[in-house]
Amino acid sequence: MKIVANVAELEAVYGEAVGGSLTKVKPALTPQYRRWIEAARFVVLTTVGPEGTDASPRGDAGPVARIVDDRTLMIPDWRGNNRMDSLRNIVRDGRVSLMFMVPGSNNVVRVNGLGVVTMDPSVTETFTQRDKHPRSVMVITIEELYFQCAKALMRSELWNPDVAADVPSAGDFLKEVDAIEDATEYDARYADYARPKMW
Repeated sequence: MKIVANVAELEAVYGEAVGGSLTKVKPALTPQYRRWIEAARFVVLTTVGPEGTDASPRGDAGPVARIVDDRTLMIPDWRGNNRMDSLRNIVRDGRVSLMFMVPGSNNVVRVNGLGVVTMDPSVTETFTQRDKHPRSVMVITIEELYFQCAKALMRSELWNPDVAADVPSAGDFLKEVDAIEDATEYDARYADYARPKMW
C-alpha cells in the first residue's frame, strides 16, 4: 500500500477547497449558530494530549453547552466513569474540537477552540440538576465555527431507525473481557442503575 507522503500529493488530487467551505467559517457565534447550539443536546468533544487523541460523547437533558457570550461556551462534566481522559488532555493541551448534532437534522455544527477546566463553585453550582452539580466545567473559547454539509449523515442515514444494526450491547463487551458473567442481566439492570447517576 502506497501512503500519501506530503500535503502536495493531496492537493494534486483534490484541488482547491470549495469556496463556500472556507467563507462559511466564522470566528464567533452568529444568531443562527447560537440557535443551533441552544437546540443541541448532544456533542462530541475531541481533545489531544501526550498519550494521543480522545473523543468523548456529551449529552444533557437540555442544551449540552451554555452560551456565555459570542466566543465562550461552557460544558459541565456530569458523572461518568472517572477516566477523565478529556479533562486531563484539556489541562495539558487546551486544543478542543466540538461536533454538535441535533436529532433529525443532517447538518453538524463544528467548533474549534481552546478549553480550560474550572472547579470553581461559583461556576459549577450554576449547573445544578436535581440538587446535584458537576465537579468541573469546561470553558471553551471559540476560535472558529462552521456547519458541516449534510452528505455524511445522509450517506449513513444516521437518524433512520430502519437501518439500525444488530450490534453488541455493553454487557456483551464486558462479558468478552471477563468483566461480568451474564451480559443479559447486566443490560437489563443498567437503566435502573444509571438513572440515579445521570447527574
